[in-house]
Amino acid sequence: MAMTDMGFDWQIDEFMVFCRSRQLRERTMTSYEQTLRLFQRWCEEQMNIFTVDKVTESIIRRYINDLQERGKYSFYADEKKKETNHPDRRRDFRNPITVTTINNYIRNLRVFFNWLDRDYVLQKNPMRKVRQLKVNRKAKEFISDDDFKKLIAQLDKSYYPEHRDFAMIMLMIDSGMRLGECSCLLMDDIDLAAHKVFLRAEITKGRRDRVVFFSPKTEVILRRWIQFKDRYVESDYLFPVKRSGASIQVSNFETNFKHYLRRASLSEKVSPHCLRNNFAKRCLMSGMDIYTLSKILGHSSVTVTEQAYLDLNDEDIGKRYQNFSPVARM
Repeated sequence: MAMTDMGFDWQIDEFMVFCRSRQLRERTMTSYEQTLRLFQRWCEEQMNIFTVDKVTESIIRRYINDLQERGKYSFYADEKKKETNHPDRRRDFRNPITVTTINNYIRNLRVFFNWLDRDYVLQKNPMRKVRQLKVNRKAKEFISDDDFKKLIAQLDKSYYPEHRDFAMIMLMIDSGMRLGECSCLLMDDIDLAAHKVFLRAEITKGRRDRVVFFSPKTEVILRRWIQFKDRYVESDYLFPVKRSGASIQVSNFETNFKHYLRRASLSEKVSPHCLRNNFAKRCLMSGMDIYTLSKILGHSSVTVTEQAYLDLNDEDIGKRYQNFSPVARM
């Protein structure tokens, strides 16, 4: 193989073509390219390495150590981004890069070098023995009944964006769907009479069709929202933006959600994803079996869903126990 074919630029470009042929999500492809361009620049500037075949396991480990030591926003793949982002003005400038972020880099590098290894570009895969860093698992976010009532009380349903966001919040916590799934729903995806939503493969994380369900109370909320929406906008989307009729962007909803939290004097660490976490925990607390919950959440396996059990504290377990006490049931 020609030396130019071993260069980072050429191989990264070929890898991105491969990713597009696999119809990977735009977000996934962006993550891959950002990780690889950052690593490429580090190899060239710090190690004087310009071809992928020169990357060894030792180089990878030195890069991981450098990530841990240098801190946030201290190195950019593109100098223009550094000029426009003004990293030195950020409050978290040079704060430690989280283990989760570093593990994402490791994962992305592994995908890239495995792809090179598959095509016999490498004599030895440098990622073969590199493992992700250990993560101290944090309990998933949970919002109490009282705090949830405070949150939704802040939304003014006479105002189009807040009525829409209220309906989205109630549907997400009642069905367990992700924000990205909820934001892309079409009117044809929802069956109000049957209390179910069809999630198309193109909007789900696992790229598989699935069905989620909601309660009669949420049906009433959705019917009112649809009547309200139809007075102001014509759109095939269930939760459109008023002006354009396009689906609401995830980032815009997240910004709105933080605003509602501030109004309610609640922690801004609570994210829209906590609605899905709450759904899972509440289902477990109510006695739903793990297999059914796994199917509704769209997890790749029951093992993934079992992680939710780790978040049950002694009080939660005590409440569940009362439903199964042998003496009480005699």
